[in-house]
Formats: sequence, C-alpha cells, structure tokens
Amino acid sequence: MLEGLVFIALSFTHVREAIVTCIPESLKKAIGVGIGFFIASIGLKNAGLIIASEGTIIALNPEWHNGAGGLALLGVLITGLLLAKRVKGALLIGMVVTAILGVPLGITTYRGGSYLPTAPYFCEFAFSEIFASRKSLTDFIVIVFTFLYFDMFDTVGCLIACAGKSNIIQPDGSVPNSNRALFSDAVGTVVGSVFGSSTVTTYIESSVGVADGGRSGLTAVTVGVLFLISLFLGPLFGSIPSAATAPALILVGVMMVGPVKNIDFDDYTEAIPAFLTIIFMVCASSVSDGIMFGVMTYVLLKALSGRRKEIRGMTWIVFGIFTLKVVLDYFGLFVE
Repeated sequence: MLEGLVFIALSFTHVREAIVTCIPESLKKAIGVGIGFFIASIGLKNAGLIIASEGTIIALNPEWHNGAGGLALLGVLITGLLLAKRVKGALLIGMVVTAILGVPLGITTYRGGSYLPTAPYFCEFAFSEIFASRKSLTDFIVIVFTFLYFDMFDTVGCLIACAGKSNIIQPDGSVPNSNRALFSDAVGTVVGSVFGSSTVTTYIESSVGVADGGRSGLTAVTVGVLFLISLFLGPLFGSIPSAATAPALILVGVMMVGPVKNIDFDDYTEAIPAFLTIIFMVCASSVSDGIMFGVMTYVLLKALSGRRKEIRGMTWIVFGIFTLKVVLDYFGLFVE
C-alpha cells in the first residue's frame, strides 16, 4: 500500500513520466524487442517445451512432441495460419481451438472449484509489526524500496513496449497521456493491497492485446469489466491449460521484435546497451534488470567516449537510481 501511495505522489510530480521520456531512443526499441523475446520464452516454458538443464542452463524438453508441448506447437501452427490469413482475433481463436483440441488428449480438464470470489486478506495490514524493532523498520524500508524499484521500471518498460508497438511514441521520446496510465497503475497498487492481492501492476502480457489491435482507452475499460466478470468464472478459466495460452505468447514475441532492425548496430555506444537490455531481460527474466544494464552501459559508454552531451539530464538521475541499487546489492541490502 505504501509503495502505491508513493507512486501516486510521484504521478502528481510527473517523475515517472519524465523517466519514460528520458530513456534513449535505441533503448526504447530494445525494451520492446527484449519484452518480445521475454514473452516468447515464458510461452516456451509454460508449454513445457523448454526445461531447466544443469549442463546448458536450459534445453529442449526431450518429450517436446508429446503432451502439452506438442499441443502448444500445434497451437502455434493454427494461430500462425490465422495470422497469415489476416483473420481478426486470430490469437483468441487459436487459443480456444487449441484448448478444445486438448480435451480428447486429456490436457484440457475441468478444474472445478467455487464460482464465488473470496477476499480472505481484505484490509489485513500489520502496522504494529513495522515498529516492533529497529530491524523490522529497516527491513520494511528496504522491502518498500525494492517494490518501488521493480514496480517502477517494470511498468515503465511495459508502457514503452506497448507504446512502441502502437507507434505513438513522440519524436521527443514522450508517450502521450503516459502520466494517466502510470497514475492508474499506482491506484491499482493501493486498491490491490487493500484486497490482499499481490502488487497490482502493468504486466508484459498487456502487449498481447496491443499486438492484436486493442489500443484505445475503451479497450482497457472493456478488459477491466471482463476481469471483474472473470472473478466469478475462476474454475472455467483455470481449466484452460498453459499449452493453449503459450502459442499467443510465442507469436506476440514475433510481433514485437521488429524494431530491432531500427537500432543502429554500427554505433557501439547504441548497440551494446541495446543488446544488453534485450539479453538481460530474457536471461535474467526481468524487465527492470534489462533496463538497468542498458541505461548504465549507455551512460558510461557515452560519457567515457566523449559524447556526454547526448545524455539527457533525467537519464543521469535514472543512472543514479540504478547505481544505488547496485550498491545495495553489493552490501546485501536489496531484497530479490
């Protein structure tokens, strides 16, 4: 809740909006590409196509052609064909068809459970425990800062990626009405905490809807209403297997990697930060960490190569935030 209240205050001061604007153009493109690869990797993992491996970190599942993995690849083919035919709603249709095909295979099964939502942690705040000791207060401050860090830069990354896919990023690097989006994100965090939810924030899966054409405020409101209805359909939605949703994630990855061709790979002060942004998002499974390595490398390379004038003032401040995070990491004070 406190993290959300801080974000609401920052929204009034336009600090988060300034952070969105100050991200260099090459990194904005890299963020969209990195999130595309990240989403695709999530799809591959959810489908069981990629598994952990001691020898190679990750590897192709030896049983990829059986069960959920085989069904997911079939879903990729079906959805991909619909996309090639320019069928409207191809991602949703492909998801439904894949789920239906999973019924005779025993992959799609009815989960069961209650259709009535519950809120067992409504207003369950433990303020007294914060001040129980000096250590508990210190831990609380560190945890709030950690939430602030991840929530801020994950949201910024998702907003930039979706705005880039919608082609609405302005020449000066700003995103129209971004402060409204960030304000709603902050309010969602506070409301979610009251209802005992994990942090309500902007998720990278939002790009699935954007890639399929949903880019207006009315789309967002419609999705919100559908989410409210889904509270009463938990057993039904829970019955849809990951193998049916994975194809959409994989194919959205395809849709989002296009901007990579617009990154200037001949300029290493642009190419290296962009590459690190992409690779760390995927390998570290973190949007915020990808942005951190990208921005820090960008500032250092530009400054040390005598191109300090290309760095915006706010970018230096963001660099300082990331430096603070690195220092906290070094002393073991940052909570992962």
